[in-house]
Amino acid sequence: MESLDLSNPTVLGAIAAVAALIVIGIIIGLVRGRKPKELPREPPPPPPEALAEERPKIEPEARAEPTQPIQLEDLVPPAPPPPAPPADLGAFRSGLKSTRGNLISRLAGVFGRDRELDVSILDEVEEVLITADVGVHTTQRILEALRTQMNDGQLSAAEDAWAASREEAGSILASSGQGLAIDQTPTVILVVGVNGVGKTTTIGKLASRFDRQGKTILLGAGDTFRAAAVTQLEVWGRRVGCEVIKGKDRADPGSVIFDAIEKAKADGIDIVIADTAGRLHTKVPLMDELKKLGRTVEKALGRPADHVLLVLDATTGQNAIQQTQLFKDALPLTGIVLTKLDGTAKGGVILGIVDQHHVPIEFIGVGEKVEDLKPFSAEAFLQALFESPEALEPGEDAANAS
Repeated sequence: MESLDLSNPTVLGAIAAVAALIVIGIIIGLVRGRKPKELPREPPPPPPEALAEERPKIEPEARAEPTQPIQLEDLVPPAPPPPAPPADLGAFRSGLKSTRGNLISRLAGVFGRDRELDVSILDEVEEVLITADVGVHTTQRILEALRTQMNDGQLSAAEDAWAASREEAGSILASSGQGLAIDQTPTVILVVGVNGVGKTTTIGKLASRFDRQGKTILLGAGDTFRAAAVTQLEVWGRRVGCEVIKGKDRADPGSVIFDAIEKAKADGIDIVIADTAGRLHTKVPLMDELKKLGRTVEKALGRPADHVLLVLDATTGQNAIQQTQLFKDALPLTGIVLTKLDGTAKGGVILGIVDQHHVPIEFIGVGEKVEDLKPFSAEAFLQALFESPEALEPGEDAANAS
């Protein structure tokens, strides 16, 4: 074998080339045989149970102990405030002053504090109620209520008798003072009564009241037989600012009221208040005329009058109960206006009227001013009338009241 000539440049170049190829092969082999480095894996999420165990527990805040123990009275709600006095209680007290002296002070003498309550004193109670113009029918009702409670042992002191009397009076007056419904256009109010009870004045005061309520009013001068009544109604019309429909002297009252209703319907008036001729309730032909007037209203309106108010004078006492019966026979009365209550000791007639005829009291007159025509309040009436004897003013006794 021939030796390589290392001095020959060609041989040396060949050897260098072979060596380079070998080195390149080795490098390529090393690169291909190396495994890639694995990335670190994220650990799997722990199970929910582990999370619950690892979650920190929040301890509740410690409650401060009360400095003082809770008392039983602290748990009891406070007592409600006393009820407010009814509206116009002062006016009722003033208007019933004479009646209160005539009735309550005398009952106080019967139900004396040192006197034992028994059935025998009911005769004295009866006398007091009759003389106070409560009326026989209503007196017997109150006596029966007292007698029943006495027999049952429910009345043992004067305070019990007061409470029982007031409770029975409240039962009688439960339907009164509900107010006049004004829910038709026009609403027609027919006002009736005998001469001298204050009928036309009552109409004027009613018109003033409704005017303050924002209602439109028209007055019908149906008392065509008395020129002074028409003139008086015109004065009220100017004062209130409402129109008055009138006819000629001695014209048919029905025609005047018919015209008033027709005009109210055409003009959209809220309320028509119709005056009627004052008539003696004992005169049958005059009461027949009143029935005819009721039919005329129904013809013009398409329905009966919405309200028929009977005006009574409180000073007439028992006569007012008789008037109610006869006017009730002529027209379906819906309410009573009791005037001049402040000038009489016969205010107990209110109980007799309502109890015997079941016609509610709607207004009472306790003075001459416009605002002295008060809507009736049973609560104020009872509170003013049945005040304890100790609350009576000096001079409010039977002698002064009579």
